[in-house]
Amino acid sequence: MNSVDYVGIAGIGSYIPPKIITNDDISKLVDTSDEWIVERTGIRERRVVDKDTSTSDIATIAAKRALQDGGISPEEIDLILVATVTPDMAFPSTACIVQKSIGAANAAAFDISVGCAGFIYGLSIGASFIRSGAYKKVLIIGAETLSKIVNWEDRNTCILFGDGAGACILERCEEGYGFLSFDLGADGTDGNLLTMPAGGSRLPASYETVSNNLHTIKMDGREVFKFAVRIMEKTSLNVLNKANITLDELDYLVPHQANIRIIDSASRKIGITPDKVYVNLDRYGNMSSGSIPVALDEAYRNSLLKTGDMILLVAFGSGLTWGSTLLKWNK
Repeated sequence: MNSVDYVGIAGIGSYIPPKIITNDDISKLVDTSDEWIVERTGIRERRVVDKDTSTSDIATIAAKRALQDGGISPEEIDLILVATVTPDMAFPSTACIVQKSIGAANAAAFDISVGCAGFIYGLSIGASFIRSGAYKKVLIIGAETLSKIVNWEDRNTCILFGDGAGACILERCEEGYGFLSFDLGADGTDGNLLTMPAGGSRLPASYETVSNNLHTIKMDGREVFKFAVRIMEKTSLNVLNKANITLDELDYLVPHQANIRIIDSASRKIGITPDKVYVNLDRYGNMSSGSIPVALDEAYRNSLLKTGDMILLVAFGSGLTWGSTLLKWNK
């Protein structure tokens, strides 16, 4: 890359709702137990928003914290991207609602629907816009209120998901730092493995779609698990090769926080030792596109990251999609 091509994180922030739902709480809703959930997923509790809080609300808080962290004014933002599968509404975009909420009057704005890989896709898009010279500062947000689309009577899915939002502001950075490579992909042939069937043009809202719980998450957990382990290894090795970086040079892996068994299996296949893997799944569950930015911000706030650290971010999501990026920490 040329010196003008280096793009890094100038500001970072996140928001986690205060309300905690424990495994014991869920055991009162469906036939399960704390032991069963922890053994199979690694999740002990998750956070959920209240009924009056939307995705744009938590995205706005995360965005404001990122602006504050970077010492950047809302008017300086050129573009806002919100990665989410739980938008406030079909249109306008959640990004436009956030634009109004933070006062980013000069920003273009749109949403990305890539499921749990959405934040990585957003980083890639944002970095590309900056490298092209089109924009100087891009706000990327991963935000979800998955509690709104979970079927709380389905024990296979209701145990997994939580709400949260994370945000990063991208801009040019010192040569040799920032995002060194990206690897994105999709396989629509298996898109049926993870869906919310109704609410779009295929199955518009009706009495039947609501009564049959078709506006909630449907997942083939066994097949998604196999896909996730395989693709997390593949995309991680791809992104390292693209940057000509070896595993020994890696300081941290920040994976999508879906299931501890997936994280452990993928880490072993990649060849990364557990001490290099950042996990907060036990406290927050799967926050989809919010999981990686929240984890990255948490690691930053806890002073775990130092300038020059090599960080691998990797995710998989509905679609089926996947994405990874190699980041040389520049803050």
